[in-house]
Amino acid sequence: MINSVIVRIVDTCANYRWTTIIAGTLLMLGAGAFAAAKFSINTDVEGLISQDLPWHQRQLKMSEAFPQNGISVVVKAPTTENAELATNALAERLAKQRDLFPLVGQPDSGEFFERNGLLFGSPAEVRKSAEGLTNAQPLIATLAGDPSLRGVMKALSFGAEGVRGGGIKLDQLAWPLSLADQTLSDVLAGRPATFSWQELLQGHKLPADQLRHFIEVQPTLDFSQLQPGHRATEGIRRAASDLALKDKFGATVELTGQVPMNDDQFSVIRQSAVRDTLTAVLGVLIVLWLALRSLKIIAAVFFSLMVGLAATAAVGLALVGSFNLISIAFFVLFVGLGVDFGIQFSVRYRSERHQHQGLREALRWAARKAGDPLALAAAATAVGFLSFLPTSYRGLSELGLIAGCGMLIAFLCSITLVPAMLALLDPPGEAAAVGFRRLAPLDDLLQRHRVAIIAGTILVVLAGTPLLWHLRFDFNPVDLQPPNSPSVVTYRQLQSDPQTSGNDAEVLTPSLEQADATARRLAALPEVSRVLTLSNFISADQDQKIAALKAASRRLGGALNPQRQQPAPSDQDNVAAIQRAAEDLAQAAGHATGASADSARHVSDLLKRLAAADAGVRAKAEAALVPPLTYDLDWLRKSLAPTPVTIQTLPPNLVRDWVLPDGRARVQALPKGDPGDINVLQNFATAVLRAEPTATGAAVSYYESGRAITTAFIEAAILALAAIAILLFIALRRATDVLLTLVPLLLAGAVTLQICVLDGIALNFANIIALPLLLGVGVAFKIYYIMAWRAGKTGLLESALTRAVVFSAMTNAMAFGSMWASNYPGMSSMGKLMALALLCTMAAAVLFQPVLMGRPRQVQKHSDEAPDLREAAE
Repeated sequence: MINSVIVRIVDTCANYRWTTIIAGTLLMLGAGAFAAAKFSINTDVEGLISQDLPWHQRQLKMSEAFPQNGISVVVKAPTTENAELATNALAERLAKQRDLFPLVGQPDSGEFFERNGLLFGSPAEVRKSAEGLTNAQPLIATLAGDPSLRGVMKALSFGAEGVRGGGIKLDQLAWPLSLADQTLSDVLAGRPATFSWQELLQGHKLPADQLRHFIEVQPTLDFSQLQPGHRATEGIRRAASDLALKDKFGATVELTGQVPMNDDQFSVIRQSAVRDTLTAVLGVLIVLWLALRSLKIIAAVFFSLMVGLAATAAVGLALVGSFNLISIAFFVLFVGLGVDFGIQFSVRYRSERHQHQGLREALRWAARKAGDPLALAAAATAVGFLSFLPTSYRGLSELGLIAGCGMLIAFLCSITLVPAMLALLDPPGEAAAVGFRRLAPLDDLLQRHRVAIIAGTILVVLAGTPLLWHLRFDFNPVDLQPPNSPSVVTYRQLQSDPQTSGNDAEVLTPSLEQADATARRLAALPEVSRVLTLSNFISADQDQKIAALKAASRRLGGALNPQRQQPAPSDQDNVAAIQRAAEDLAQAAGHATGASADSARHVSDLLKRLAAADAGVRAKAEAALVPPLTYDLDWLRKSLAPTPVTIQTLPPNLVRDWVLPDGRARVQALPKGDPGDINVLQNFATAVLRAEPTATGAAVSYYESGRAITTAFIEAAILALAAIAILLFIALRRATDVLLTLVPLLLAGAVTLQICVLDGIALNFANIIALPLLLGVGVAFKIYYIMAWRAGKTGLLESALTRAVVFSAMTNAMAFGSMWASNYPGMSSMGKLMALALLCTMAAAVLFQPVLMGRPRQVQKHSDEAPDLREAAE
């Protein structure tokens, strides 16, 4: 009955070709206009997975209690002073823009850390720092009394005089001279110059983590835009530019975090989407030419494809409201899959046109022979995609809904618009039979060795089954990000340090006391490197440390806080002080030999050049030396007068990051090992979850989302196979025929995953959608062969059917190849795995399934004669 309905539809559309084509054109224009007006992409990655999952509810609860900042601003500078100054200036500017940045915090800098930073060391470290500052009292007094370029030169002279007086050795000036040498050389060479007084006091280079600071920003996002955080990130960059942080402090500002990384990802997707789609369309046109060899037939198929694409986009938007980052892939999928039905019908038409000169007669015969296989393939493919609707992976669920509807739309277009266009354009008849006649010997060879090929194939696939235990799922979404995007580069740099990797685990507890108890349990885990609560910001042994610092403050009080500071020097005063320092250094070096003496003489020469230069050069030297000096003197005054740190005296923003007004407290656990290693993260997440089943956080969410998606695919695959099997049984009425259709599909799936293991391809959030593609395309190809075999056809490898399947697969390969070449790693991995799945399923359909089926039960005398499909099915 279905076959006769399809024949009547094809005949009617051919009779009323103008009406059908006009209706199709109006549908394309109307659907296209609707899709353009309603087109939107929901870029909220949190919405890709069902919020009903327990771990996702915990994550949402944690995010509601302690909102994610979204943007981490990393401020780096050549010196620790400049890093502090630049960070403070930028944070202050951002905090004034409440509409764009509701929350701005400094987790490792600012007033609190400047005043109380020394308290976080051990008592021994604090005493050592206090003693060192006391010993530097003469130097501090000189600089505090005259914080200018003149004062710096006096301090240098003071050191040189100490060498000449025998109070210190010249080698003791080696470190200060090396720092002065670098700064003066940069100033005189016109390069950006900096100087760190803290580095001078420490006596060594400071570690990289002291040359950077963070500003955590919670931005206002606009999810109606492809880049929701674009306004916020541009606002940060604009603020840094307006403050001239690069010129003043040599500071760089880098952005990372979920918001800028997602925005960078969406930017790459936007840049490559049009190119990839156009590449896919061009590739499809090339393959259509190779398959159909007629511009008129190509025009018919292409028109059907464009109408179907517009209609599917409109239906998709009407059903789901907006596309997500997974469902947006339907454009390329439809170009690859939707054209299959048009190719199948057109190649069948070409074959019939060779036997029947009349176009209308050829269309009827094509409908009779291709109608049942096309209808069953469309139904099975749609069922396969729609089976993903119940999954918890919303991104795939919506893609399944759109693609399932799209397959039905593509089928309807192929039996209406293609015949109408062919009837209108009236392509010439076919001079030769359509097919791959040269493959006849191969067809015969495969059939003669049928048993060996079947046994060998099954044994090889079974032998490779243990490989599936090594199939990896990369649940870290950062690995799908464009690796060269600025936010990802910054993230990777920070990721090498577990303290700044961002791959943490968190637990929400009823109180700070319970948070501390939880922290002690988690700290005992070998997979955990460090656990933090608010209590970590309240240092132990405060009384001892404060006493030591206050004692140093009393001894340094007069030096740090002189009753009178010298007035600001003139340029002539600076020149005189520079010349005096140069002479003192030269005299201190005298006729001595060695590296320290050579360094003193070299710095003396640099000072003479500075004194002889114009005032602008000396102003640059002053800008490099004096602002950090002023900052460090102020920092010393604050740090030597700390106050006891309690929860009540902690900064409100810091407390709010760890404890809520109702008393609930947050625990943060950090992984041990390389936080970028998937195995490290997985072991860390599972260990934390065993100890604290209510844990959440980035590492736990990545791990749980990977499990959720994997489970969703397994459930959906089972559901899809069951639904397809039921549909096939209803249509074919033989269990053996259903198995002959599904066994090659299962083998193709197994081989695809085995090759993934051998090639080192890991499944991820993006490329895993290749598996429903394998079901959709695979079942369609195999239905074509089973229906031809049931109709009594032989020589399938050389038939027009194989030509249609091969070229249909090539159109898919072109579409997926364009994705493989994408600049977006997620899309590229999707295209690569799709191409692999396509190759395996085509090989299973073309080479293995005919061998598996063997000789038809009822052989037709001529393979191209029209069979009575109902009789063949009985």
